[in-house]
Amino acid sequence: MRAVIRNIVVMLALAAFGAACENASSLDLRGKTPEAVGSDVSSDTSSTGSAGVAAAKTPPIELDSKDILARTDAATSADVKHVLISWKELAPAFRGHQDPRAHTRTNADAAKLAQDVLAQLQANPDAIDDLVAKYSEDPGSKTGEPYTVDKDSQFVPQFQALALHLKVKEAGIVRTPYGYHVMERVAPPPPDPLESADILARPAGKGPFWVQHILISWKDAPAVKGGQMPPDATRDVRTKDQADAMVKDALAKLKAGADMATLMKQLSEDPGSKDDGKPYKVTEAAELVPTFKAMGLRLNMGEYGAVRSPFGWHIMKRVGPPPPDPLESVDILKREPPADHVQVKHILLGWDGAHAQDPRGVKRTRAELEKLVKDTLARLQKGDKFDSVMAELSEDGGGKSGKPYDITAQSRFPDEFKDLALRLKVGEIGVVRSEVGIHIMTRVE
Repeated sequence: MRAVIRNIVVMLALAAFGAACENASSLDLRGKTPEAVGSDVSSDTSSTGSAGVAAAKTPPIELDSKDILARTDAATSADVKHVLISWKELAPAFRGHQDPRAHTRTNADAAKLAQDVLAQLQANPDAIDDLVAKYSEDPGSKTGEPYTVDKDSQFVPQFQALALHLKVKEAGIVRTPYGYHVMERVAPPPPDPLESADILARPAGKGPFWVQHILISWKDAPAVKGGQMPPDATRDVRTKDQADAMVKDALAKLKAGADMATLMKQLSEDPGSKDDGKPYKVTEAAELVPTFKAMGLRLNMGEYGAVRSPFGWHIMKRVGPPPPDPLESVDILKREPPADHVQVKHILLGWDGAHAQDPRGVKRTRAELEKLVKDTLARLQKGDKFDSVMAELSEDGGGKSGKPYDITAQSRFPDEFKDLALRLKVGEIGVVRSEVGIHIMTRVE
């Protein structure tokens, strides 16, 4: 399952890529720079007159909790739950997946409802779960699990700012390009007795580190109840106690010397890694569920431990980095230091082992991919225009327009993509592999 562990994306890998890898069922509060959010939709609403002439923009009703946002003391980390209430003019931000309740709602309607929800929360902070279930239009909020927000989290800035200025059991409102967020800070959930508390108590390393993991879930896990995981006949009748027993048994086998990759194949419910034993890359900036990232940054080489997330149990083992793909530009990827900001274009080519949704990549074999990559590089070296080849071949629908991607270390792209982009010289062409295929990339600025 690719790309779930960004809290409200779907299963456990890198955040995927552009339009090709958007999760259709979730609102993505994370991983967007303010500029990227602004390109999705204006935060102002507008109306059109009966004659088809655009009327002057009407600013949305201002509800932000300015007294809370103005505080000088901010938390370093906060767990929050929220009710998202949107309105019809913000539909473009949801890329076709706005909650139907918002389709006919005006900004005034949304503001009235948000104020009513806030009043209910202020009267009874313990009502947050009921209010989320009844009103929230963010599917990720309905798992019952809080979002963990810190200064390095890549949530949209307004959401992050309110979260870090709230006090526990306090509620407030902030507006983002997705709508009004009626938010309450909650106490951190208590650790599960099965978790490897001794490992989690260590200082975090910086990474990058690589970890293999076994995902074991159960019928009432928050992400299962929230519809963020596809149906599974075995898991959907499993109790938490049964999942705990499986975790204990797997940990005992690892202690006795069992092979991690073998156990992954036998037990794991993450189809993105169970069959090939593939490790995931963990860094401080990685967009992963906080508990998964916390464990990944604290394991010693060869060590294993267990941690719980909304998706279930993760039995994790730190391993060495995987060998580079034979097609990758290893010499470029070794360069230091990387640039701070670049613009790149790329040609995405998938195969049956790693692809976006383009049917060409889904059907292509690895041998066919290798030939296509080599032939494409030869065409570019002979002088074919990059834009023309990109329009012809690339399986990234969002990148075929010819407009380059702006890349920084904080950009919302797979780490591998950023690693190559920030090391290319202007006009140079290189190759890197990510969760969605092979990227033939050139730096344009």
